[in-house]
Amino acid sequence: MKPSIIVSSSDLERLEGLLTLPAFRSRSDLDGLRAELERADVREPEEMPADVITMNSRARFLEENTGREYELTLAYPKDADAEAHRVSIFSPAGSALLGLSSGQTIDWKTVDGKTIRLKVLEVTWQPEANGQFDL
Repeated sequence: MKPSIIVSSSDLERLEGLLTLPAFRSRSDLDGLRAELERADVREPEEMPADVITMNSRARFLEENTGREYELTLAYPKDADAEAHRVSIFSPAGSALLGLSSGQTIDWKTVDGKTIRLKVLEVTWQPEANGQFDL
């Protein structure tokens, strides 16, 4: 069972726009993201709880399988940068993180077939909580 997720209307609009571009429209690897957007509780940016991962949010995670903690920023594909810990929303990891709240966990399969369980420890920065609705 997947955890409930909350997505801002502005993130939804931008992501749906990207997904309709010819370069992305027929990519079946983005079906997971499409499904996440369909099941999301959509709210206006100013109504987003501060502990929800939105686009351009930074959050701390615990990889429960290993005990490893780290911080990631959820980024649009053009801004993704592994060295800067900016994960693309178009990656399986990124699409799994969108809309999660502090305390929630998510399981996903890595490219090598292993299952990883991540727990959101804290959303350390979120554009909507900082009044930045148009990033």
